[in-house]
Amino acid sequence: MSHRAFVLLATAGFAATAAAADWPQWLGPHRDGKSADTGLLQKWPKGGPKLLWKIDTLGGGYSAPAVVGDRLYVLGGESATDFAPEYVVCLNVADGKELWRAKLAEQQTGPDGVRGKFRQYGGGPRSTPTVVGDFVYALGGTGDLVCVAKTDGRLVWRKNLVTDFGGRVPSWGYSESPLVDGGKVVCYPGSKGGAVALDAKTGKTVWQCKDVTDDAGYSSFVVAEVGGVRQYVTQTMAKGIGVRAADGKLLWRAGEITRSIAVIPTPVVDKDGYAFFTTGYGGGCELYKLEPDGAGGTKATKVYSRNKVVQNHHGGVIESGGYVYGYSDSLRAWVCFDYRKGPDEPVWKSTKLGKGSITYADGHFVCYAEADGTAAWIKATPAGWEEAGRLTLPVKSEIRPNGGKVWPHPVIANGRLYLRDTEHLCCYDVGQPGA
Repeated sequence: MSHRAFVLLATAGFAATAAAADWPQWLGPHRDGKSADTGLLQKWPKGGPKLLWKIDTLGGGYSAPAVVGDRLYVLGGESATDFAPEYVVCLNVADGKELWRAKLAEQQTGPDGVRGKFRQYGGGPRSTPTVVGDFVYALGGTGDLVCVAKTDGRLVWRKNLVTDFGGRVPSWGYSESPLVDGGKVVCYPGSKGGAVALDAKTGKTVWQCKDVTDDAGYSSFVVAEVGGVRQYVTQTMAKGIGVRAADGKLLWRAGEITRSIAVIPTPVVDKDGYAFFTTGYGGGCELYKLEPDGAGGTKATKVYSRNKVVQNHHGGVIESGGYVYGYSDSLRAWVCFDYRKGPDEPVWKSTKLGKGSITYADGHFVCYAEADGTAAWIKATPAGWEEAGRLTLPVKSEIRPNGGKVWPHPVIANGRLYLRDTEHLCCYDVGQPGA
C-alpha cells in the first residue's frame, strides 16, 4: 500500500473538518503528532517568535487545544485541585476572546483515590477535544463524554464511561482523547467496559468490545489498516491491542514491556503496519508487525521487546523519516531512535532541554519542557540536536499543585504555535511573513 493511500484511509472521517493546516484533534489531523503547516519560520528570533495573545481563564486541567478555521476548542475545569465542573471552551483564534463554554456535566464525580491524585497532581480535564463536521467531542477526567454543537456549545448528547458502560476511572483520571472515525466515537472505558463505539450523532452504542477487560491507561486510539481490515489500536494498562472498526472484535492483544502505574504514550503505527509502543516506569519500548492472519483477522508478530533506549513516560514520540523522536527517561535525554531495528543505542541523544512533550511541523520539532515551559525549535534530523530557537512562557500557573507540571502538548496550526500551562494559553506567530 502506498503512503498516500495509507494516509487517506487512516484519516477517513476527518475530510469535512481538517482543512488547510487545522489541528482538529489529539496529535493533529492524522493522530501522529504532525502539523500540516508549511512556510514556518525556519529560525526563531532571539527570545522566540512574537506573542500574539494570551489568556489566563482556562482553569484547571492539562488539555491541549484543537484548532479548526478561526476557532480554537480546549477543555478546562473550575478547580485545579479537586472535582468540579469541567468545560469545553471555544476561543476566537484571532485574539483569544472566549466565544462560549459548555459544561461536560453539572458536577464531576469520581473515586476518592482519584480525588487524592487531583489534589496532588492537578484536577480538571486531561484530553484534547475532537472536532468533526458540526460537532465537538470531549472527554472529562472522570468519564463524562459529550457531543456539543461547534457553533454555540449546545449539548447534543452526553454519556459517562463508568455509569453507562461499566468502565473504571484510571488513578489519575481519564486522559484519552476520543477518536471519531466513520461516524463513530471510539473510547476505552476499561475494566468491565472494555472498548466502545458510539454513534457520533446520537451517542447510541454501535458496539462494545468486552473481549478485553484490561484497565484503561492514558493512551488514545489510532487508526490502522491491515490487509483491508480497518482497526483501532491503543495500549491499555496491560498490553497493546487492536479492535476491528466494523464490529469491535478484539483482533490481537500483545506486549511484553512493563506496563504499570501510568501507561501514557499513544502508539505509533507506520505505513507498513509496524506498531511501536513505549512506556515509562522501567517499561522501555517494543515493536510488533501487524499482518493478515489468513482468516480475515490480524496477527501481531513481535519484532523486539524490552528495549530500554526509548522509555517515554509521557510527552509522546513521533515518527519522522524512519526514526522516532522523543524524551527517554532511561537516558534522561531527548533521543532519535531507529525503531525498525531496535538497537541498544540511540542515533543521538541530547540533554540540552529537560523532559517534556513533542510536536512536528515543517521539518522541525517543538520540544516543550515540563519543568518551566521552555520550548525549543529543533530540526527533525538524525544528524543530531540542531536547535533553531527557543522561548519560555511569560507566565507560570499559580493554581496547579506542586506535583503538577507543564504537561499539555504544543499545537501548531495555520502559522500559530499554542502553548498551555494550566489556566494560561499563549499564542505565538510562527509563520514566515508573506508565507
